[in-house]
Amino acid sequence: MSKFDIIVLGSGPGGYVTAIRASQLGFKTAIIEKESLGGVCLNWGCIPTKALLKSAQVFEYLKHAEDYGLSAKDVEHDFDAVVKRSRGVAEGMSKGVQFLMKKNKIEVINGVGKVRPGKKVEVKTENGDTTEYSADNIIIATGARSRELPSLPQDGKKVIGYREAMSLKKQPKKMIVVGSGAIGMEFAYFYHSMGTEVTVVEYMPNIVPVEDEDISKQLERSFKKSGVKIKTSAEVTKVDTSGDGVKATVKTKKGEEVLEADIVLSAVGIKTNIENIGLEDVGIATDRDKVLVNDYYQTNIPGYYAIGDITPGQALAHVASAEGIICVEKLAGMHVEALDYGNIPGCTYCIPEVASVGLTEKAAKEKGYDLKIGKFPFSASGKAKAAGTPDGFVKVIFDAKYGEWLGCHMIGVGVTDMIAEAVVARKLETTGHEVLKAVHPHPTMSEAVMEAVADAYDEVIHL
Repeated sequence: MSKFDIIVLGSGPGGYVTAIRASQLGFKTAIIEKESLGGVCLNWGCIPTKALLKSAQVFEYLKHAEDYGLSAKDVEHDFDAVVKRSRGVAEGMSKGVQFLMKKNKIEVINGVGKVRPGKKVEVKTENGDTTEYSADNIIIATGARSRELPSLPQDGKKVIGYREAMSLKKQPKKMIVVGSGAIGMEFAYFYHSMGTEVTVVEYMPNIVPVEDEDISKQLERSFKKSGVKIKTSAEVTKVDTSGDGVKATVKTKKGEEVLEADIVLSAVGIKTNIENIGLEDVGIATDRDKVLVNDYYQTNIPGYYAIGDITPGQALAHVASAEGIICVEKLAGMHVEALDYGNIPGCTYCIPEVASVGLTEKAAKEKGYDLKIGKFPFSASGKAKAAGTPDGFVKVIFDAKYGEWLGCHMIGVGVTDMIAEAVVARKLETTGHEVLKAVHPHPTMSEAVMEAVADAYDEVIHL
């Protein structure tokens, strides 16, 4: 039996980052993966979706070349080539993780892993062989998959999840996207840009329901303006796949209607991968589809840890990576702080992009804060106007009493690259006055952050 200091089960952005940091800290480390290194994020999520979205964005630019004084006639797209490029980007990133495993002397074990009592992991390979490994510490990072609703069973052909949406053989003429979180809105943007007629169905009153309401309303306006149909406070109660396409029965406040499409994409959230991995055999406690852990990701059973989507924090790649690093640094005896889940940025990469961190206006009011709120529209930004991307704004929320930066919410082109300013500032407990007096370069999109803060403190110049 092979013996390690640390075995990591799962090689997504939680697992592989954890393994690398463990190796850097001197632990003899192994990682177990049943498919491709990099997990869903690198192979079927974060990375290849961004490749699809970039193709859609370039296509949009070409179609609107005249807006920039240019001419691009008879612009066409090759759907297969777009998908092929996306897959190529994913494969390249996965190979990059393979290189990192070798560089850091991490043993990669291919197969389906199952935790066993006594700090052991059983791995079954494709040919049915089973091997047992042991470690002083086992870190479970098995991630999640597309969640299925009883009223919306996925058949992988007409009713699909995000994985199938990334590699369809044929572009659908009509698509219904159920769910308007990051996954739903990104695919809605991609397929609409490629020429598919898209309808988004959202159960909540607002799309991207976790975002500030001002952001949700602006994104809905932008999508509707581009031609995407959006139905909020709506629910798909059943689907009929017996014909050539799909008939989805949608219940709204006005009653029921039947929508027809070639494909229904179910983007209603995720289901954690905690079944059949041995948790019950070991006695690891779970609650509501999540593994219960302490601030340093230890389960109720000594020697077993869990990170990423299977734990109660936000199901985001960067959260999983941060959790894994904290976990192994604690194991190494380093002084580490518990992760601040109130300062985790969230990003949606449709156009316009959405990025946010901290409290929404509604949440801040519910907590009883006296607020200073500032907004700066990109229509007043020289850089945004010159780039032809004036849609959107930056919204900042401060505690009026102490100047604490409670929340930052952005919508516009490139805002996912701007939100880190607010994350770092909040981490450093920067006040609104300090942000306002930090000189921002001109002309840039990032000026809008400073201008929004200035608006909150009645010092805005360009409004």
